[in-house]
Amino acid sequence: MLPLLLLHFIFLSSPQHTAVSARCTTVTAAKTFQKCMTLPSQQASIAWTFHPHNATLDMVFSGTFISPSGWVGWGINPSSAEMTGTRALIAFPDPNSGQLVLLPYILDPTVKLQRGPLLSRPLDLHLLSSSATLYGGRLATVHDGASIQIYATLKLVPNKTRIHHVWNRGLYVQGYSPTIHSTTINDLSSVATIDVLSVSGAAVHDGGNNIRTLKIVHGIINGLSWGLLLPIGAVTARYLRHVQALGPSWFYAHAGVQLFAFFLGTVGFAIGVRLGELSPGRVYGFHRKLGFAAFCLGSLQTAALLFRPRTTNKFRKYWKSYHHFVGYACVVVGLVNVFQGFEVMGESRSYAKLGYCLALSSLVGICVALEVNAWVVFCRKAKEDKLRREGVVRIGRVEKVDQAILE
Repeated sequence: MLPLLLLHFIFLSSPQHTAVSARCTTVTAAKTFQKCMTLPSQQASIAWTFHPHNATLDMVFSGTFISPSGWVGWGINPSSAEMTGTRALIAFPDPNSGQLVLLPYILDPTVKLQRGPLLSRPLDLHLLSSSATLYGGRLATVHDGASIQIYATLKLVPNKTRIHHVWNRGLYVQGYSPTIHSTTINDLSSVATIDVLSVSGAAVHDGGNNIRTLKIVHGIINGLSWGLLLPIGAVTARYLRHVQALGPSWFYAHAGVQLFAFFLGTVGFAIGVRLGELSPGRVYGFHRKLGFAAFCLGSLQTAALLFRPRTTNKFRKYWKSYHHFVGYACVVVGLVNVFQGFEVMGESRSYAKLGYCLALSSLVGICVALEVNAWVVFCRKAKEDKLRREGVVRIGRVEKVDQAILE
């Protein structure tokens, strides 16, 4: 329980990613809205008011610039939760006057392939009005960290209130063509699907908090199980089985630690699957694949206990090879995915990752010490066996000579 409490404390005390720390508001300088939502990345949020009688949506997107010559964009994808196909409004300082401009763009497949510059063109949406303002009013200027609000009023399709929101930001603009944004995990997953009618503002905000809590629990459980307990179980089997004083205790310790680690890992895996269901617009492909791979390997390793042959069985050596290969593969995949999880959560430079690296480094140091000791013991025993065999040979030769003399 001590490692679990330590990791929990580190996660809660570490500086959280700024994209998550931003809180939404329904009150702006221009309008007051009914509902709001904190978006899961880039310190962004949205607020809106939906008018069911005429299917009109008033909304505002709040974001921040990352460069004085950069851009901030928000848009709607009519068909799916992805960048390709998004109808976007992008704000940036005018290259000639320096004033803030807001232009419409359609992100077709050629944009993703970077076959040509992104050119402004009219949107095929019922966009009734749009505008952009910097926080601070007319005297505000675009700079790194400057806050911007993009207002839009749209006419929605009747009975279609589920909207795929897409947003992002970039470092600079060439002429009036925004350049490609960063390709980090958070930037590539800046998508959210929201039902503007059925979800209340409080529920949306609480839902974001619940997802954040689930992410923390998911990270702590998986970091403890796949990232610490599973390697500890492997170390137990490798270095304690040769200690004769322990007898079969090493096996029970190894099996107990591994089964407990797999149980915790299963809980963490289930939470991860649930997080994927709660965040349909955010896809972490590599992290997800590694998670499924680690869970499948862990399941195979656990199932192998049911088919463990006796030591006298001729198939025992094949089972041991399988057990070692799958076990070490599971440990490696689990460790890689834990570090991938830190990237997904935006904790790549946090105290949480530092604490985990210190714990893992300590385990590696123990393994190195035990490995050196094991080789020293092995070499000593090999030398003793060699001397013992040579002594037996010499005694045998002397006995033969004595026997020959007597004869």
